[in-house]
This record gives sequence, structure tokens and C-alpha cells, in this order.
Amino acid sequence: MTEPELSTLQQREAKVSKKLSALRGLIPFLLPYRLWMIAAFFALILTAALSLTLPLAVRRVIDNFALAEAEQLDQYFGVALGIAALLAIGTALRYLLVTRLGERVIADIRKAIFARVIAMSPIFYETLMTGEVLSRITTDTTLVLQVIGSSISIALRNILLFVGGILLMLFTSAKLTGLVLLIVPIVLIPILTIGRKVRKLSKVNQSWIAEGSAKASEALNAVQTVQAFTHEPVTKASFFDVTEKSYSIARRRIGARALLTVIVIFFVFSGIVGVLWVGAHDVRGGQLSSGTLVQFVIYAVLVGGSVATLSEVWGELQLAAGATERLVELLQAEDTLTDPTNPQVLPAVVKGHIKFDRVSFRYPSRQENLALDNVSFKVSPGQTIALVGASGAGKTTIIQMLLRFYDPDYGTVSIEGVDLRQMSRQDFRSSIALVPQDPVIFAASVMDNIRFGRPKATDEEVVLAAKAAAADTFICSLSDGYESFVGERGIMLSGGQKQRVAIARAILRNAPILLLDEATSALDSENEQAVQKAFDALSKDRTTIIIAHRLATVKKADFILVIDDGKIIAQDTHENLISQKGLYARLARLQFTGEPLST
Repeated sequence: MTEPELSTLQQREAKVSKKLSALRGLIPFLLPYRLWMIAAFFALILTAALSLTLPLAVRRVIDNFALAEAEQLDQYFGVALGIAALLAIGTALRYLLVTRLGERVIADIRKAIFARVIAMSPIFYETLMTGEVLSRITTDTTLVLQVIGSSISIALRNILLFVGGILLMLFTSAKLTGLVLLIVPIVLIPILTIGRKVRKLSKVNQSWIAEGSAKASEALNAVQTVQAFTHEPVTKASFFDVTEKSYSIARRRIGARALLTVIVIFFVFSGIVGVLWVGAHDVRGGQLSSGTLVQFVIYAVLVGGSVATLSEVWGELQLAAGATERLVELLQAEDTLTDPTNPQVLPAVVKGHIKFDRVSFRYPSRQENLALDNVSFKVSPGQTIALVGASGAGKTTIIQMLLRFYDPDYGTVSIEGVDLRQMSRQDFRSSIALVPQDPVIFAASVMDNIRFGRPKATDEEVVLAAKAAAADTFICSLSDGYESFVGERGIMLSGGQKQRVAIARAILRNAPILLLDEATSALDSENEQAVQKAFDALSKDRTTIIIAHRLATVKKADFILVIDDGKIIAQDTHENLISQKGLYARLARLQFTGEPLST
């Protein structure tokens, strides 16, 4: 699979820095646990030193086997056994510290990334699929965990064994060591050249895995629609295609790493055999003792094994470097919407004064179209206004601007006379309750879904909100009542039931500003009337903005904004708008008499 076949996102990811320096992005997460790292490092030094000490004990045993007394020989074996015991304890301690450190750091990284992405504005998700984000939080952090909890420790240990082994080999026999060092360039060249290819393939492979995760997430979230349109074969084919591309890249990566392993191990151990052959002749010539040769061979094996292990770990580090870059990208992603350094605060009592002043706006992904065009209006505290117009006219965009999901390109949106951009989003959003057109239901109990509106609410308050939303009757009919689990995205509830749960959530929030985006569209006439009565009572003391296609829902509004193509083309009461015989009158006639819109 070549780079041109990748999506724009994948191409960008495949071309980022190919250096292990990307792992420096982990340093801020490691520093809080520096004591753990220091302890693990000392355990690592201890085990490496003990590993390098064992050959000295073996040499003593071999050279003095025939000369030493039985008691002295027992002491040699006792020392060797003691070294082995300390080596076992040190290795276990190193594993314990390093593994715990890895799990702790990865938990912190996952929390930091989730905290970052959950606060990003909708603009961020216009260019990055949620499945891609989930892939980074799960797959990429797993790769980094392997490095922190294993690979780095193994790499450091083998570096110590390599350096210490070389020095002790020089001490044992400079001649034989010189022969061994001739092999090093032969081993390093494939590590550097093939390793670069492995790193690049690893990055591309991760991109395809993320693409597959995104596609699977999208399809599973819309599984009923996929099945209703008998789209399973096409959906499966799309996912299978991405999965096969990922496998193709993985196969090439595995092949490259396997080739690297073959080359390194062959040259390392061929060199050891060659050195052993020269050393055997030196022993026969009396230039070396048998114990010295065995000691040298053990060090050569340790050094050769450390080089082979480092070649394996090198690939893992490269893979993790790519994963770290992707994680750091999320952590460093800049949101176009930010809170001011010194935000203004709303008054202690928010009355609900709202003002749009000459607001114009284009969605970042649809710059060719004006979503709002010079929109201006005021809503006084306690007033109820309705937004009416055809689909796509800009009604929901007004709601999104009021929640500051987007900032206007021109003009200002203010609450209580304060520009939203001058306040903390948490501050003014806490004064707003929303019932969206597509109610979001979480995989939890009915009680928890309603309490989402106000987490500290009591059970009694939740029940009262449900009754006000005409939801209590159907909730009580569920198997476990308010504790009934509703499934992922509320799949166990009907559309109308979901909407009533969302309405109860907004009622429970008890905010001074209430936003209703087609809040009763999925209700039957009887329940709509019941909920409408609740809204009438609720809106008496708060500012309410209603979006509705059913004109009967908005007739009681203090005034109505008629929106067409992002512009307010009329603003008046229901009776006056009917008499003006404009767009609103035509919409009303269409609903109540069935006459065509053009008449």
C-alpha cells in the first residue's frame, strides 16, 4: 500500500517526524513519578551488574575445579547461588516498579486526552472522526504502555549489559574483544536502514487501524439504519477493505522486522562462533585458561544477546514513537474557541436577557454558504420566542451560537449584556437547559439519564421532573422502573420516550434559559399536550427559545422570528404574522389546511 492511497489525515500522520525524539512527549507524564523511575533504575543497574558478575564466578569455578578444596569449591557455588538469588529479587523488583509506572502513566495520559477532547468545540470534530480519537485513546496508548512498562526498561538493561560486557571483555582478552568489535558496524547498518523502513510502515499501519476503528464506530452507531437499507454487504466490504489494507502494511512491517532480526542474530552469533574458534586455539596454545575463555564467551553471549534484543526493542520504540506523536497531537490540538484569561462572570441571579447583534456566521466546513446573515434580535427576561422556518434556514445555528459551540464571524451574542466570548463557557452554559432535536440517551438507568441535567438532584426531584415531562407513567411500566437500564443510545426506548426523558432532564436542570429544539416532535398529540402544559408552567419564570415546525407549538410565544436562508424576514406575534400573509402565513396554511406552500 502506497502513501497516495491514504486519506489526507493518514498522509499527514505518515509524514510526521520519524525520530525517537517523539517519545520526549511522555516526559511530562513521567516526571511526577520520578521516585519510581529512580528506584526502577537502581534495580535495573543492580540486575545488570549481577548478570555481569556471574561469569567471574564461573571462571573461578572452572579454573580452580581441579585445584580447590571441596570446602572452597562449595563456597564458589554458594556465591554463584547468592548472585542468582539477588538477580531474581532485583529482576522482580524492576518488573514491579516499571510495570506499575507504565500503567500509572498510561492512565494519566488517557485521562488527559479525554479531558482535552471532551472540551473541544464541534469545529474540532468536523475534521476528525470520533472513531479516530477512540483509536488513539485505546490502541496508541496500549503501544506506549508496552514501551514504558517493558521496552524502555529492557533497552536500558541491555545497553548496560552491552557497555559493561564490552569493558569486561576488554579486561578478559583485548585480542578477542577487538575481533568482536569488528562485527558491530555490520550489525548497526541493517538496524539503521531497515529500522527506518519499519518505523514508517508502523506509522502507516496505525493510521489504517484508526481508519478501521472510525468506520466500525460509525457503522455500529447507525446499525439499525444500515440494516433497514440492507447496506450490510457494502458496509462490510468498506470495513474489510480498510482492514485488509492495514493487514497488508502490517505484513510488510513484520517482514521487515523479521529480516532485521535474521541479519542481526546471524552476524552476532556468527561472530561469537568465530571468536570462540580463535579462543579455543589460544587455550590449546596456553595463551588463555579454560575459565578465561568461558568467561569471555559468556560476556560475548551477553553482548550479542543484548544487541539482538536492542534490535527488537528498536522496532517497538519506533512503533511507540509514532503512537506518541499521535497522542501528543491530540494533547496539543488547539481549539478555535477559548475562554478568556480573566473571564467576566454572570450576575448571581441570571434573569435571561439575550441579545443577537448583527450576527453573521459561516460553518468552517461550509464557507461557501452563510448560515446566519446579519441576525439581530433581543429576548427580555421571562419571554418566550419561537424560531420558525424551513429546514436548513438557520434555526438550530442560532441555538448553537447561544451555547457558543461556534463564534460569530461578525457581530456579538450576549447574555445579561455580556458578550459570550468574554465569559467562561462553563459559567454561562450552567444557566442554560437544552432539549435537542435528537435526544441523547446514555447507556445507563432512566434515573441516571434524567439526573444528567443536575447530578446532585435527589431521587424525589428526578421523579417530579419526570412527571412534569409526562414520562413517569411509561418509566414506572419498565421492568425496574427508574432503575431500568435503557441500553446504548437508549435503544430500549421509543423515540417519544427518549424525548420525554430529555425533556425531564431539562426540567430538572431548572436553568433560567430554556432551549427547545423540536422538543416535542416525537410525541403523540396527547403527550404533546401534557408536556406543553409543563413547558407553559416552566417558561413563566424563565427565558425560552423554541424551535418548532408544528406551528401549534409556537402560537403562545411572545413573538416569533421567521427565518429564511439565514435571515430574519419577519418578527411578530402569531396573529400579526398570519395577517401579513408572508412565509409564516403560508407555513400555517400548509399545516392547517394542507394547501401547497406556493399558494
